[in-house]
Amino acid sequence: MTIQLRQIALVAARLEPVLQDLEAVFGLARAHIDPGVAVFGLENTLLPLGRNFIEVVAPVQPDTAAGRYLDRRRGDGGYMVITQAKTLADLEAVRARAAASGVRLAWESARPGWTLIQLHPGDLKTTFLDVEWDEHEDLAGPWPPVGGTGWEDKIRQDLVIDLAEVELQAEDPASAARLWGAVTGCPVETGDGPPRVRLNNAALRFVPPSDGRGPGLSAVDLRVRDVDAIVGRARSRGLPAGPDQVEVCGVRFHLSAG
Repeated sequence: MTIQLRQIALVAARLEPVLQDLEAVFGLARAHIDPGVAVFGLENTLLPLGRNFIEVVAPVQPDTAAGRYLDRRRGDGGYMVITQAKTLADLEAVRARAAASGVRLAWESARPGWTLIQLHPGDLKTTFLDVEWDEHEDLAGPWPPVGGTGWEDKIRQDLVIDLAEVELQAEDPASAARLWGAVTGCPVETGDGPPRVRLNNAALRFVPPSDGRGPGLSAVDLRVRDVDAIVGRARSRGLPAGPDQVEVCGVRFHLSAG
């Protein structure tokens, strides 16, 4: 079983200001706009983080799921954990384990060479989990949400190297971690510190709600080249920032060198 963290989705009331913050603070470049999200009443843009991605979505019409999510969590914030299954069998195993665990499908789609499922955030006690399979089965290669290929020249790693960990708030972190481990088939670590689900390339960290916004995707840990430079860029834009942390789109980005 191989499940790779490939993408993090953020949701914002307005797309452009968040994109400008991500470019200015982290030195990222825009790579792709997916017109397909219009069916959900959204607009989006994806930016590479190494060979992985950060996506920002924003509602462009009333009464969308994303708009309701913004209301429920009281503003911009984390939206989805998006993963890549190495094989179609791996994805179908996640589907079966989700059903056995009482986790509903929120959305699914199957096209030639590409299948995805999205699992219900309420049933998962935290946020959406998206699992996708691509016929190339290359965990650092073509990625359908960003158009397959053509994004490689937009990789900018002068400041940010890659994703390292995602923090998920849950009312019962240990129970949520066990559930996510059962659904993904990935190991659950319960030693010192918060429980974690260990994906192929990164971890999901489960913590109690601490920001007054309830369960959801609350923070992302990044491996970076220059912590001080990123913090300085955030402060120059008037964004919340500490010694090794900045906040963009209502999400705390924890920074670690290397």
